[in-house]
Amino acid sequence: MYSNFINFVRGIYNTSNFIPLHEPRFIGNEKKYLNECIDSTFVSSVGKFVDLFEKNIAKYTGSKYAIACVNGTAALHIALILSGVKQNDEVITQPLTFIATANAISYTRAKPLFIDVDKDTLGLSPEKLDKFLKNNTYVAKDGCHNLDSGKIIKACIPMHTFGHPARIDEIKVICDKYHIELIEDAAESLGSYYKGQHTGTFGKLGTLSFNGNKTITTGGGGMILTNDKKLAKLAKHLTTQAKVPHKWEYVHDFIGYNYRLPNINAALGVAQLEQLPKFIENKRTLANKYKSFFEDNDIKFISEPKNSKSNYWLNAVLLKNRDERDKFLKFTNENGIMTRPVWELMNKLEMFKNCQVENIENAKWLADRIVNVPSSVIV
Repeated sequence: MYSNFINFVRGIYNTSNFIPLHEPRFIGNEKKYLNECIDSTFVSSVGKFVDLFEKNIAKYTGSKYAIACVNGTAALHIALILSGVKQNDEVITQPLTFIATANAISYTRAKPLFIDVDKDTLGLSPEKLDKFLKNNTYVAKDGCHNLDSGKIIKACIPMHTFGHPARIDEIKVICDKYHIELIEDAAESLGSYYKGQHTGTFGKLGTLSFNGNKTITTGGGGMILTNDKKLAKLAKHLTTQAKVPHKWEYVHDFIGYNYRLPNINAALGVAQLEQLPKFIENKRTLANKYKSFFEDNDIKFISEPKNSKSNYWLNAVLLKNRDERDKFLKFTNENGIMTRPVWELMNKLEMFKNCQVENIENAKWLADRIVNVPSSVIV
C-alpha cells in the first residue's frame, strides 16, 4: 500500500520531485499588489492594503471587525488580553494543538488547563469540558473558580484542528454558563463553517493565521475577529504600541505591542484572499480523492465532522497504531513525500508538564495514529 500511496500522490501533483506537506500558491495578483505597495513606499504598518485586507477578511468571515496582526500567535495574545486574562489566571484549551495556543496563554502569565478532544472533530470536547467544570469548579461573583488550584478560569480556547470545526456552539453555551470567555483559535480554519457560520465568529473574539503554510498566506500574519466595536478599537490600539493619535507627539497610554501587520504583507494577503474560494474548492476535491484512495486501502481518512464544511487545510489519516504510523512516516519521507505526525501533546512538553490535565484518552489515541499528507492546492 505504501508504494501505491507514493505513486498516487505523485500522480496527483504530476511530479517526480520532492512533494512538501503544504506550500503556498502565488497565481493571482500577488506581484502586481506587491509592486504597487513598493512603489507607494508604504511597506510598513500603515498603508491601504492593511485596511483593505481587514475589510475583506471581515466581509468574508461575516465578522463586523477584523484587526490585522503580525502573526496568529500575536493575535491570540491580544485576544487573551482583551478578554481580561491576567497573571495567575487559568485558560482551558486542548492538549492536541499547535504550541502557539499554549504559548499565547503563557505570554499573559496565565496557565493552560488541558481538556480532552473529540475523535470526530479533533477539537475540544463539549462533554469533557462540561464534566470537568461541573465536578471541579464553582462560580462566584469574580468568575469561575477551580477547586483544585483555587485559581480563576478566565477563558477557554478551542482550536479548529486542520480546519475541521469543533462543536463550537455547544462549547459556547458551556462557557457562558460558567462565565468563561470564549476565544476561538481559528488559525487553521479560514474558509471553514459550522452550521453555516464561519469559524472564529462564535465567541466574542476569534483569531486567524496567515503563516506561509496556511490556506492563504501573507508570509507571516494573523487576524483578530470580533463584533464588539470597543474591543476592535482597543485591539488596533494595543497592536500599534498604544500610541495616542497625534500629528507629532509621542504619547502612549497602555503597554502596547509592535504587532501591526505591515502593508507589504497585507498586499500579499489581499491577492491571496481573491483566490480563496477556488483554493478551497480545489482542496475539497483533493480531500475526496484521498478519501477514495484510503477507503480502498482500509485506512481511515479524517473527513469533515457533522454540520461542518471544512477547508481541509491539512488532510489527515489514522493509522492502526503508533508502530504503523511510524512505518508510514519513515517510508513516505524516505521516498520524497513529506508526511508528518500530529504535534506532541502540550502536556508532554517540558514547560507545560506541570499544568493541570484531565483524562485525555482521545488526544493520546489520536496522537499515536494521525499522519498529515500533502495538501497543497493542485496546479
